[in-house]
Amino acid sequence: MIYHIPWINTPVRTVLAIWHQLTKTEIPELAKCSVLMRERSRVEETIHAMQRAGAGNLQVISDFDMTLTRFAHNGKRVPTTHNILDNRLLINEDCTKKIRALLNTYYPIEIDPSRSAEEKLPLMVEWWTKVHELLIEQRIRKDMLAQAVKESSAMLRDGYKVFFDHLAEQQIPLLIFSAGVGDVLEEVIQQNHVFHPNVHIISNYMDFDQTGVLRAFKGQLIHTFNKREGALSHAAGLTELQGRPNVLLLGDSLGDPDHG
Repeated sequence: MIYHIPWINTPVRTVLAIWHQLTKTEIPELAKCSVLMRERSRVEETIHAMQRAGAGNLQVISDFDMTLTRFAHNGKRVPTTHNILDNRLLINEDCTKKIRALLNTYYPIEIDPSRSAEEKLPLMVEWWTKVHELLIEQRIRKDMLAQAVKESSAMLRDGYKVFFDHLAEQQIPLLIFSAGVGDVLEEVIQQNHVFHPNVHIISNYMDFDQTGVLRAFKGQLIHTFNKREGALSHAAGLTELQGRPNVLLLGDSLGDPDHG
């Protein structure tokens, strides 16, 4: 049985609180005004069932941008993995302008509640494809990605180290499904020293030529509205997920339970 908890809407800076919910009986965090639930009793029942089943039956699936990373810090937006690429080490000003123009065109469509997912899907493919084509034109160098991440203001959520470390100690798989850029995502985790063996990432990865220059993106395009399909196809090959029927799903929007 998969336990989804779509009734909780809380900043993932309190993701440690979710972990503690799985390891103790009382759940005072659920009383906070920042936690919204349809049925508190059902949420508590689900959490207690997961607790009784133990770490050996659990896997954690998470979005990355604005879920494991912060949304903002000191009143300023924290960059997504795509935003981190907006660095003169990697792309020029003209590319930046074109990517922002695409954002202004397609992002309102992505969040438009009057449009169905089916209607949005081809437009999201169009958006991501155009962005990737622009990035490929820039001939981004692989050896510059680490410096770009270092120079950025990317930040993981408060409590991230204990969260990542606890999952690793308990050998609980952490699957990160992201419509961002996998190479950048990995570098953010690496630079925060929490890329443990239990972490698996499914995202859009760059394909570099023998000289380390970006020439394409690998495999199936992953965007906001097909993360579910990408997750299922990739996760099927992870044997360590077998026998772990309980899923803790983390996201920054109500769409993540549907597409995660």
